[in-house]
Amino acid sequence: MTTARLNPAEAVERYVRFWNGETPDEQRRAAAEVFTEDVEYRAVPGVLTGAEALIGFRTQFIEHVGAATYRVPAPPDHHHDRARFGWEIVLADGTVFAAGTDIAQLAPDGRITAVVSFLDRAPEGFEHHEAEAERAGGAR
Repeated sequence: MTTARLNPAEAVERYVRFWNGETPDEQRRAAAEVFTEDVEYRAVPGVLTGAEALIGFRTQFIEHVGAATYRVPAPPDHHHDRARFGWEIVLADGTVFAAGTDIAQLAPDGRITAVVSFLDRAPEGFEHHEAEAERAGGAR
């Protein structure tokens, strides 16, 4: 029996294709080869579990800001079962809406089991949750 081998660069390429799927159906078709069923995505807005939650997140984002492209401008760094890569979300007019760094955990077959996403450059007007916590008396 032959099993697929972990290839971080290919995993990140598939991840980019997922986020750039033009319709939820296109994203669903891609999700099976991109993610494990119980994929967990942790980002400033919250924690999402499963591909359907990620598809809903992207749909809401596009409804809010309009057409956008997710891109990874450089090859990922990786060791063991982790890949780290920078990303940008580019709006239809070419403006970079936000930029960040993701750390993806990969299954032995190369599918993504978890992502932790950090904002390196937040969208204009976006307050990081820690700033909100400070205003609320330091609670996190």
